[in-house]
Amino acid sequence: MKVLVIGAGNMGLTYSEGMAASSLLGKHNLKIYDTDPKKITRLNKEPHFDVYDNLEDCLPIADIVFLAVKPYHIEDLFKTMASQINDQQIFVSLMAGVTIDTIKTQLGATKVVRAMPNLPAKVGKGVTSYTESPEVSKVELIMVRNLLDTTGTSIHVDTENFIDASTGISGSGPAYVFYFMQSMLDAALKMGFSAYDSKVLVSNTFEGAIELFNQSDISPETWINRVASKGGTTQAAIDSMDDNNVKQLIEDAAYAAFDRAIELGKEK
Repeated sequence: MKVLVIGAGNMGLTYSEGMAASSLLGKHNLKIYDTDPKKITRLNKEPHFDVYDNLEDCLPIADIVFLAVKPYHIEDLFKTMASQINDQQIFVSLMAGVTIDTIKTQLGATKVVRAMPNLPAKVGKGVTSYTESPEVSKVELIMVRNLLDTTGTSIHVDTENFIDASTGISGSGPAYVFYFMQSMLDAALKMGFSAYDSKVLVSNTFEGAIELFNQSDISPETWINRVASKGGTTQAAIDSMDDNNVKQLIEDAAYAAFDRAIELGKEK
């Protein structure tokens, strides 16, 4: 199985490194294509995959092709690719808002998997939702899932609507977490903690809370009730957030990302 990753940006390189570190692909079976001379020079120093700056040398021989470019690049890219692909190749899109139909129509591909990764894939903690066109077989889908899982875990969804929805939850979600973390860091600094101590307090609080959640079947709401006692400090904080409608604002933010993902799909 030969895998080609088109685009050596954040996600393209993340998946390339994840697949290279796995036992799924033999040496020289993982290829990466980019047009940036600086990236190519740097990547050529990596022993784990072959680097190309010419699609003719790598695209026709690939079995699975990861599309990891910015959506606004696809029109020119697909025109270049169209004459070099075949019906047996599987195209895995990591591009936000680009529908399966758009890829099939503009590229002329038949087997397409649309995936929505997120930033923690860079540290092997990513979550990727994915769905496929009818032409992708169950065996082929298992192959794709195994590759996606090299950066964390993946979930199969039935329709592209859930891909857009996962954009609002997991795709954009790390930014919401960082937003909350930054607010807590700012509060800690204002209280007089050093930058180092503020980071330790906040990061370990998040890590510990997540571990508690993952190791039990207890809901976040129940955990809140266990931490908060009537008239106590935690309850004062929760009351403040409730009074300011924070929960609804977070839900609204997730839906804003969801709606924008749908808009992006219509713009292609």
